[in-house]
Amino acid sequence: MKLEIVRSCIFGFLLVIVQYSLAQEKPNIILLYADDISARELPIYGSTVWSLPKGGDTSDRQYRAQTPVLDHLAEEGIYVKTAWAATICSPSRAMMMTGRYAHQHKWWHNSDKGKAPNKKGSWNLYDSAPYTLEDIAHKGGYATYWAGKTQMKISGFNFDEACFTPGEGSYNTPIATTDFRLETRKINGQKKIFNADTNQEATSYVQSGWYWKPHVQLLNHPKATGPLEWWPNNKAAKDTFGLNTFGPDVELEFIFDFMERKQQEKKPFFVYHTSHLGHDAMDFLNPESKSKWPGTPKISWDGKTYTRIQPNVTGDNGVYDTHGTITESGIHHHINYLDYQVWRYMNKLKEMGIANNTIFIFCADNGTSGYGKGSPVSQKGTHVPLIIYAPGMNMTKKGLQDILVNMSDMLPTIAEIASVKIPDSYEVNGESLLPFLTTDKPKHREWIYGYHKDMQIIRGDFVLKDGKNDWWDVSENPDDLISFKKIKDWRAVSEAHRKERDELNKVLPRFNLHATAHDAPKNGLEKPTPLQLIEDNK
Repeated sequence: MKLEIVRSCIFGFLLVIVQYSLAQEKPNIILLYADDISARELPIYGSTVWSLPKGGDTSDRQYRAQTPVLDHLAEEGIYVKTAWAATICSPSRAMMMTGRYAHQHKWWHNSDKGKAPNKKGSWNLYDSAPYTLEDIAHKGGYATYWAGKTQMKISGFNFDEACFTPGEGSYNTPIATTDFRLETRKINGQKKIFNADTNQEATSYVQSGWYWKPHVQLLNHPKATGPLEWWPNNKAAKDTFGLNTFGPDVELEFIFDFMERKQQEKKPFFVYHTSHLGHDAMDFLNPESKSKWPGTPKISWDGKTYTRIQPNVTGDNGVYDTHGTITESGIHHHINYLDYQVWRYMNKLKEMGIANNTIFIFCADNGTSGYGKGSPVSQKGTHVPLIIYAPGMNMTKKGLQDILVNMSDMLPTIAEIASVKIPDSYEVNGESLLPFLTTDKPKHREWIYGYHKDMQIIRGDFVLKDGKNDWWDVSENPDDLISFKKIKDWRAVSEAHRKERDELNKVLPRFNLHATAHDAPKNGLEKPTPLQLIEDNK
């Protein structure tokens, strides 16, 4: 029986690859990577608990997100019950962009990155992994676009175009286009952080606006005067830029422009949309606010269509009137706005006539701030949403999938979709989802892995070992998605639990290199075998 399943999976997988290879047009790919959003925040996951505007837990439905579009995509496509990232931003983005874990790229934590071979600064992500997402997409014939948050040095990546919010080097720069920024100033020999808009001392971290009145940088825009240019960069944009400009809207407009141009060129596109939505930030419109998430433009859903109210913000120097056009604070409003933007994506794809030839992926980089972000406890920091909608793929699965998926799986999945062969000698920790999505393969992974500095987190179907070295019984489904039973007596659980524990313990030493190989290899990386298109191997 097992042999028949394996044969069926192999045959189905090869058939899918052949179909993609022979297709006149490869499917477009949009990967929307949201920021700091736990799976529990999306209603589709059925949690009885979600986050308050100031952080923490609540079951009050006024703070629960409403996501009719994402719900529909999840039900008509698939959504994964247990998808994991790392516990915090940079290591998760490194995992996503490389398909590798920290033992290879050395980004153990935001504040814990391996040194470069010359010991001067951190090891750049693109140096630690010769094949990143855009390299894979390019080899497959895709035009590539990166929009939103970077959180890393961008100069060594090879995206064709980009819209960065904020642009690299935008903190403490004299060419800032917005005074919505927190900057470092030296006062009596001491460094302090000030709100440039109010000239008052602030308690948050240095940042340039990425929500309201954002600081935006364009890469290789066809109408720009150079490879990197600050926006607004023309009279029309300068005339309208200001308090009513919302960064996530700017990103989407540039993405849509790119999509239209690539369709005219008859070239498939890969969009890597790393939205800030979900991330807490300084609320420049309400600088005294203690809430974590600034409000968004107000939207409403009538059952079929979203309506967005045009923002109308007036004022200056920290005193603003939003005239009822901006929501209150809260991560639920950020998620609602993501749903609105996904609705816009779907409408744009239909308008362009490519809805059935586009794969749309929605996921997030780590748990919610004030709840899971940065937490190595159980799966608080690692458990994120994952939705895949691909109406033209003929997926064999639909709706909720009780499988284990890691963010490192995205790179090899995109490689398979793009018909790109990664050299066998090049270690990738992710596993392609395509065989599971398009055949009768019943399971994707045996285990998933996360990390937090020197801590390791791993789970299978029965047990989870967290960064505190506690073991949890994950064979049952708690209503809040997290209240698993801690295993204190291994005699009280089944043989299957104990067997899986032993198997997971065998996996961990391979990745446990924080103490012994924390930094980049002395001589960097050897040049790997080039990527190949699968068609080249015929």
